[in-house]
Amino acid sequence: MITELAVERVEFTCGNCWNHWSVDYDVQRNMDGRGEEWEYFYRDNTAVPSPYTPDGAPSCARCGRHWVGHLVARRPIPLPGVAGAPRSRVPEEGLHRPERHRAPLLEAGGHQQPSREPPEDRPATGLP
Repeated sequence: MITELAVERVEFTCGNCWNHWSVDYDVQRNMDGRGEEWEYFYRDNTAVPSPYTPDGAPSCARCGRHWVGHLVARRPIPLPGVAGAPRSRVPEEGLHRPERHRAPLLEAGGHQQPSREPPEDRPATGLP
């Protein structure tokens, strides 16, 4: 059962070259039949490991090193079925808004990237 849906903006700062970038992930939390909760991460409609772990950290575009990200913003997505929420029936023939099948996907990296200089007490390149 889905318990939560959200979009999470994750920021990364490479500790090797100080490149800074962010990525939006679609996150789904599910409760399994044994009462355990699981998180699933998606980027550009593709399942990916958690960006908060070394296995899921993307590589730096400048130097190729991997750095774990940290959450900077999130937008919860309401779960369906809330009493009183407006809704629209989708016709059986599937002709409702057919353009949605041809619309380009919104890329996870499609938002404006934050610009941040390295902290003054750290060099712009190299390890701290």
